[in-house]
Amino acid sequence: GPFYPSALRALIFTHVIEMDLLIVLSTSTAYVFSVVSFAYQVAGRPLPTGEFFETSTLLVTLIMLGRWVSAFARQRAVESVSIRSLQAATAVLCDADGRGDQEIDARLLQYGDLFKVTPDSRITTDGMIVSGMTEVDESMVTGESLPVEKHPGSAVIAGSLNGSGVLVVRLTHLPGNNTISTIAAMVDEAKFSKPKTQELVDIVASYFVPVILTLTIVTFAIWVAIGISVRHQNSGRAVVNAITYAISVLIVSCPCAIGLAVPMVVVIAGGVAAKHGVVFKSAMAIETARNVSHVVFDKTGTLTQGELSVAEAVYLSNKDDLVESITLGLTCDSKHPVSAAISTYLKERGVDAAKIGDSKSVTGKGVEGTFDGANVRCGNTRWLSAETLPEVQDLLAKGLTVFGVAINDQLIAVFGLSDCLRPDSHSVVTELQKRNIAISIVSGDDTGAVEAVATKLGIPASHVRSRCTPGDKQVYLKNLMTDEKKVVIFCGDGTNDAVALAQADIGVHMNSGSDVAQTAADVVLVRPYLGGILVLLDLSKAALHRIFFNFAWSFVYNLFAILLAAGAFVDVRIPPQYAGLGEIVSVVPVILIALHLRWFKREY
Repeated sequence: GPFYPSALRALIFTHVIEMDLLIVLSTSTAYVFSVVSFAYQVAGRPLPTGEFFETSTLLVTLIMLGRWVSAFARQRAVESVSIRSLQAATAVLCDADGRGDQEIDARLLQYGDLFKVTPDSRITTDGMIVSGMTEVDESMVTGESLPVEKHPGSAVIAGSLNGSGVLVVRLTHLPGNNTISTIAAMVDEAKFSKPKTQELVDIVASYFVPVILTLTIVTFAIWVAIGISVRHQNSGRAVVNAITYAISVLIVSCPCAIGLAVPMVVVIAGGVAAKHGVVFKSAMAIETARNVSHVVFDKTGTLTQGELSVAEAVYLSNKDDLVESITLGLTCDSKHPVSAAISTYLKERGVDAAKIGDSKSVTGKGVEGTFDGANVRCGNTRWLSAETLPEVQDLLAKGLTVFGVAINDQLIAVFGLSDCLRPDSHSVVTELQKRNIAISIVSGDDTGAVEAVATKLGIPASHVRSRCTPGDKQVYLKNLMTDEKKVVIFCGDGTNDAVALAQADIGVHMNSGSDVAQTAADVVLVRPYLGGILVLLDLSKAALHRIFFNFAWSFVYNLFAILLAAGAFVDVRIPPQYAGLGEIVSVVPVILIALHLRWFKREY
């Protein structure tokens, strides 16, 4: 069988005693004993037990059968929650008018291809609708429970289920790089990382085999003594009987369910979370989220929708056209939500962008460059040293986000922007506070805008920080984390949140934000809804309950099985040839317990 090569390689080359070594020792002992017994029989002096060659064969057969059953169960369990199962295998190429259908393997799709999506079928890959209208069920990918209306120009997500309409879609991401592949890759990243509970399992496993070998020797010695002293058997018969008990102890201990207790739950939890729109990039996040004591939110794009609009514009120069042109030149290439809102506002007014030289973004502050030899800057008014001006103070008092523009340190324009809270921000914050979890807002935005949001959400002023640079956010989190008992989540979306996401115990990224922030995060919310924070906390508790239950089952099984195999119960024992059935008895319950997570439901 496969046991000998793996066990001997581990022992010889890495000096690790694997559990397969127990199988090797027990089957080898049974076989060698049978050879010796057979030799005695040929010599005319048969041993009382006779030979039992069938024991080795039946042992290996039952153990391999058990491993096949457990591997099959694990595979089916993983497939049942795998996001990759949503990837369609084929695509139907077509013309722009939806004609000329040609079915191909989805892996052959190329950029620029048009493909057709028929009613009630899955969308092959990410794309943009060219023609057709429908409603799409995205629940399996994003967790969004209601169908989403789609029309020409709408983006569609791979794996989502089309409604009653026929769509012609232009491919934007290849199947190997679409939403499903990205989520699956992040799930795999978590699957192959180790939580602290797994480290504990590894320590236990490292002592397990030596302990079992010791128990086997003790069992053998005790039954030899019982055979000679109590049952008055001759030494040969006592040794033969003791060997059968020793072999049973070795075999019944081999399938240690504790080895699957953690990884099986992590795999299932990761798949279930992905179907609720939450992607774990780190297995540590699954373990620690249940103990969260403090959640720190960014404001713009996290608690608010990040869809800023210009509410007021104040020009402090008599050259409004030039001011607008310079402002658009500075902001047109920036992806920051404030700059993007200003740029959209000016473009809608028909403004032409001025050519700005040496333009560069200053993280947490704004953008600067040169125009006709003059230094031009735009961004937060503190950076522009203009926060005390009456025009700025007036906008701040209205709870607006203030954006200034300056030439040679002279303020020439100021814009006031407004934003709306996300629909679920209030309910999520309220639920977290009911659970005695502290809430903070740490934002780079102006004081008035941040305090206005905090007031609406019932967050105390002592937990509100405004005009924070990325470094300020990191310092705030470090101060919270000085108490080792506290577990802190930071939830943000922008590039300027990347440092804070990496600093927090658990960094949660809103998927509508930047790729840099996503890289630094431990958890990604596939759809921009804060309810994913509650899914994260509740799924973590459910997963850890199952891990602890698996630990308890592993302990009870091994204790009872070893006692039974060692003959602790006089009238009941496990014959050596049937001890291999323990593979199924111990491992399958662990898989079923982990698989129960599939029925995890959120009530919010």
